Amino acid sequence: MTIREIMKYIESEYEVINRTPCEVCGGAYLAEDLDITLVDGIPFDVCDCICSHCGHEKSFMFTAPFVEEDNGLALARKLN
Repeated sequence: MTIREIMKYIESEYEVINRTPCEVCGGAYLAEDLDITLVDGIPFDVCDCICSHCGHEKSFMFTAPFVEEDNGLALARKLN
């Protein structure tokens, strides 16, 4: 994937977060932390969020097809 494709992919993740209301009060989630993790060898973007109104915490998990197994940790360090 090119960097432009990667950015579009991550942008779409934030669209999902922005369109998901808080399950407690209906408020908007704000992203606090983005991390890349491997689950059974499959890379995922994990975005920890908090509701701007009530403080409810929620993690969103998205597959990360742009992370290759051999350089996944190096990419994760660059993004953090």
